[in-house]
Amino acid sequence: MSEAPALTVRGVSKSYGGVTVLHSASLTVPAGHVMALAGENGAGKSTLLKIVSGQVRPDSGEVHVYGTQLTQHDPISARRLGVAIVPQELAPYPDLTIYENIFVGREIRNRAGVLDRPEMAKQAREMLDVFELDIDSRWQMNRLSVALVQIVEIAKATTWGARVLLLDEPTSAIPDHEVGRLYSVVHRLREQGVAMMYTTHRMAEIQELADSVAVLRDGHLVFESDIAGADEATIVHAMVGRDMEALFPGQTISTGPVRLEVRDLQVIRGGPSVSFEVRQGEILGIGGLVGGGRTEIIEAVFGVRRSYDGTITIDGEPLERNRIDATIRRGVAFVPEDRKGAGLVPSRSVLDNGSLPHLRSFTLGGWIRPLVRRNAVEKATASVNLKCRGLGQLVGTLSGGNQQKVVLARWLTQEGCVLLLDEPTRGVDVGARGEIYRIIRDLASYGLAVVFVSSDMPELIGLSHRVLVVRAGKIVGELDREALDLSDAQEQIFRLASGQTLDVFGEQVVCTG
Repeated sequence: MSEAPALTVRGVSKSYGGVTVLHSASLTVPAGHVMALAGENGAGKSTLLKIVSGQVRPDSGEVHVYGTQLTQHDPISARRLGVAIVPQELAPYPDLTIYENIFVGREIRNRAGVLDRPEMAKQAREMLDVFELDIDSRWQMNRLSVALVQIVEIAKATTWGARVLLLDEPTSAIPDHEVGRLYSVVHRLREQGVAMMYTTHRMAEIQELADSVAVLRDGHLVFESDIAGADEATIVHAMVGRDMEALFPGQTISTGPVRLEVRDLQVIRGGPSVSFEVRQGEILGIGGLVGGGRTEIIEAVFGVRRSYDGTITIDGEPLERNRIDATIRRGVAFVPEDRKGAGLVPSRSVLDNGSLPHLRSFTLGGWIRPLVRRNAVEKATASVNLKCRGLGQLVGTLSGGNQQKVVLARWLTQEGCVLLLDEPTRGVDVGARGEIYRIIRDLASYGLAVVFVSSDMPELIGLSHRVLVVRAGKIVGELDREALDLSDAQEQIFRLASGQTLDVFGEQVVCTG
């Protein structure tokens, strides 16, 4: 008789306030198998994970772990069966040591009843060795990067004896250069027979990690397949009910005079310089490999990163470099890659976040004019179709897509001319991406010059009028819209970014149709 699957979900449903968020979902995850759970925000992914981990009681349906039904729907009962969850919003004890975090709630004591700290530190070190982490278990947690905190949380979960591990957006807050470390941990756990189910918005991640993928849309399980039968286009179509190409607004290029001109801008002292221009109504994409210098360029234009030489001109008038206040006054807006860390104040309201960059314009004699500020933020948030309970709602409680809309909207409370975006849809579900693309395209059509950095190749190709490719801090290639429409556009960008296409006599390569 064959062993029961690690996880079996049968006909699970859940409603809140008369609204059904999960409709009779059923799926199976074998031991040593990784299932990606995809879907837009609000599709029911987190609800399903919470039901499996015992945090939420379903209205109907069953959860079985290795054939044993979870009858008491609470986290302790789920843990006893071997289910552990690592949530998206990690909540470690930052001022405690790594070993104290790992052993919290199950501390080791000696015969005298005193905490045996050396033994806990030793065992924690052995646990970390399994994941090839060269860190001291006596370090405080606040010394660790987000990626290392994730892995410590996974180590803690699996050393409790977890046989089913649930990961909620494990890479959403991790820089690209640290994602590989988490991938290695997932591969190692798979080899040990741990069954895993994780949610993600990253299509490349699904292809890299998953053995199978299940898609939820409006609470319904609408697609399930082995990874071999699920390419990106198929998954996106299942998530949003339309083809990937439909996410991008129709390409109309109607450009005016040059709004942003960058000449010989030197971001690294003694390093290469970059020059480019962006016209009114144009969307300029910047592509390249992570670490190639893309972010540094737009940060230097905005002034948040120091530049050492060169000129920046806005509408024909020179801009004082390295002065963020001067840049903002000239109508330049910047949306950073790290939305939560550098773009928002999650503990403040939509109203507060929406008025931050231009707060001075809403004050008189040092006092905020509440009606003027509220009217401006209401108008800006309505223009981006923000979905929230009201301007008083805390930004940290919004979905990723709506948080990004707040970051965009706050720049729309005043008239602008240049919009700089760094990874504008990172951590945003596919449906919200389509809305953000529309907003960007609308802003360009209203006369803004848009420059955006993206690691998402379909996004870069589908949204841009032109793409500059950056390698080692230098612009090494340019593709116009005609070249972007060709079938090999993605290959062209990659070859330029990776150095497989040689520069011609040191000049940048220009690709046209």
